[in-house]
Amino acid sequence: MRATTVSMNRLALAKTLPGPGGLLERTELRRVDTTRRLDQGRRGELGQFLTPPAVAQFMASMFEARGRSLRLFDPGAGVGSLTAAFVAEICGRERRPATLSVTAAEIDPLLAESLTGTLDHCASTCREAGIDFRAEIDHGDLIERAAAAAQGGLFAPAARRYDCAILNPPYHKIPGDSRHRKLLRGMGIETTNLYTAFLEIVIRRLEPGGELVAITPRSFCNGPYFRPFRESFLGQMSLRRLHVFETRDRAFGDDDVLQENLVFHAVKGPAKATPSKVIVSSSATPSDADMTVREVHPSEVVHPDDPDRFIHLAASDLDRDVAERIRAFGSTLDDLGLGVSTGRVVDFRAAELLRAEPEAGTAPLIYPGHFADGFVRWPNPEGKKPNAIVVAPATDPLLLPAGTYVLVKRFSAKEEPRRVVAALYDPERVRAPRVAFENHLNVYHCDAAGLPAALALGLARFLNSSLLDAYFRQWSGHTQVNATDLRSLPYPTRTQLERLGSHAPDRTLTEDEIDGLVEKELLTVAEKTAAPNPIRAKKRIEEALDVLRALDLPREQQNERSALALLSLLDLEPGTPWTKATAPLCGITPMMSFFARHYGKTYAPNTRETVRRFTVHQFVQAGLVLPNPDEPGRPVNSPDNVYQIEPRALELLRAYKSAAWEKKLAAYLDSVGSLAEAPDHMIHFDGERFLGPY
Repeated sequence: MRATTVSMNRLALAKTLPGPGGLLERTELRRVDTTRRLDQGRRGELGQFLTPPAVAQFMASMFEARGRSLRLFDPGAGVGSLTAAFVAEICGRERRPATLSVTAAEIDPLLAESLTGTLDHCASTCREAGIDFRAEIDHGDLIERAAAAAQGGLFAPAARRYDCAILNPPYHKIPGDSRHRKLLRGMGIETTNLYTAFLEIVIRRLEPGGELVAITPRSFCNGPYFRPFRESFLGQMSLRRLHVFETRDRAFGDDDVLQENLVFHAVKGPAKATPSKVIVSSSATPSDADMTVREVHPSEVVHPDDPDRFIHLAASDLDRDVAERIRAFGSTLDDLGLGVSTGRVVDFRAAELLRAEPEAGTAPLIYPGHFADGFVRWPNPEGKKPNAIVVAPATDPLLLPAGTYVLVKRFSAKEEPRRVVAALYDPERVRAPRVAFENHLNVYHCDAAGLPAALALGLARFLNSSLLDAYFRQWSGHTQVNATDLRSLPYPTRTQLERLGSHAPDRTLTEDEIDGLVEKELLTVAEKTAAPNPIRAKKRIEEALDVLRALDLPREQQNERSALALLSLLDLEPGTPWTKATAPLCGITPMMSFFARHYGKTYAPNTRETVRRFTVHQFVQAGLVLPNPDEPGRPVNSPDNVYQIEPRALELLRAYKSAAWEKKLAAYLDSVGSLAEAPDHMIHFDGERFLGPY
């Protein structure tokens, strides 16, 4: 009952709010209420995940929308959150259109009912802003309507054209034999998911110069399934802005959607209209003040010589440095004389020929579960999968001759920190004349046979390097690794890979050891001395995050911004060991310069206040940092404020990565209470000034 009262009070307040603010508040209340009433089974079937307000406002802010008369298309409109955000954005501008016409398409009756209310409020908001507003709701199936319009005929609906389109399309796979798939093929659209089908239909209905802003999964940026869509999209549209959400569970957090999401802004037009730059940005959430932003040449986003048209997202200078190092490798798999294919055994199709344990007349059957410390460990009696396959005429095409193969998991588990996970199949460890690889593996081979041992080991180490994994993440937003993805990678030369494989061939190397070898054997002298080193920088940021988690800082401070702040307060560059940490006096602006100079993270100048209020202030409250130890009493917002790591915390952090870390950490955490209460450490804060110890 109390929750209902609060909602009613908020709704009453929203009705009194004038202009765009009231519109957005009312729409959000409508979204929350309607989501609660949706049929969950049908919601999954239709891919209904309604757009949160912060995401909607962020998307609407990307439009230029400078015409005096605008026509907006919002397919899969839901309760109208995106249309409301667009209206609020347009009405809040100094230069507004004279007229705005909206077509909102929504097939679900419950959502369409709420959508009607949103459009009514859009109309009143536009009236207050002096804009003539008109709207209609299309209740039909978007794909069926588009197919009917494409077929033409006397009774075919007219295909309207639009200046702007904003959409959060439904995300759902389209079965190959479904009616929707057949209708799409009839229009010349070959795609496997509803969201790319919606995008293709919308693009066709944009006027030349029309703008598209959408939020979708990142999955279309790479992989063979979306290649036809990428070719069509990039042939018709010019990318202007790409924004990736770094955290998989935040953009649609209230719907428990675990997906890497991408917001993009594109303009319809010929290739000659391609801009000289594309803005690439990233943040954990759309409301983050510490968003990183880069302006890049379009060729950095889609490489001109890439036949697969992958879309790369290097959102920071650090990401750019990773890409430059990988792209400096000039070899292809063809140059190396290698191929990569998906494992031949689809186990459910050969179920009667699989055996739990090896026996006479069988060959090893290798699954991802056989990976252990960079090699294949077979058999695996504790695993749930079969260990062998019968050797018979029916399985002969599934078997490969004994040899050294490099294997890569096609699907990495959610808990795995890496996207690319490789292992070596060594015939000296698994003695059998033939072998079979299951379909969840990618297999590197040489004309369907094994590789030379040193080359194979060097290749496996390259694939398991942090450098390669960081590069892969720039264009792959999901946990699947396809053979097509692996074929598209630049590779070192054969000689370089053999050198990489010549070190400690019989020993499993740690990730740090592999990265050290990659730096030694594969990077040029110029690359070695370039600053910042992207892999060392990324690893050092991860270490700082590990420290913040170990110190039990609040989740809001367990982020990259806070990790960088900690490193700057310790004056720790990527190559400086933790034992050499110091405690300089450091202001916020010098901290941010440190981020950019040593870690390739350039934040906007207005992020200064975010660093102070949402990272450093919490460090002070936790007793980790002392404010103004040189001159207590400066105002909190003084540009002269400086901060310093607390002495006992400095002593602890110098022990990180050492054998004494766990023991010292436990002792430090036990003392945190008394540390905070101790008169010589307790900081008095009156809301305006740090007044020093009590």
